[in-house]
Amino acid sequence: MNSTHVEGSFDVAKGKVKQAIGETFNDQSLANEGAVDEVKGHAKEAWGNVKDAASDIGNQHEAEATATEEKTGHNIRTSITDAVDHAKDSISRTVDHLKHDR
Repeated sequence: MNSTHVEGSFDVAKGKVKQAIGETFNDQSLANEGAVDEVKGHAKEAWGNVKDAASDIGNQHEAEATATEEKTGHNIRTSITDAVDHAKDSISRTVDHLKHDR
């Protein structure tokens, strides 16, 4: 776990607290700010996971540099980037849906 992941976890917790306080006191601005912090935290956690995976792949590659491992590393990187792209698209669709339901 790297510092980016830890920062993300902190932002998620901070966001949840802000949302709870905002909702308790009917402060929509604070609740919204908390939601933004939580989303930012989840993004940082995901980025930290990507950094860890890339580091692990790099360390594995250095330890055993074979053609098979290079292909495996490529496949893992492709899977990670595809998953992040899919998550981004899903979030965008949800946000668009919410905008149109107003």
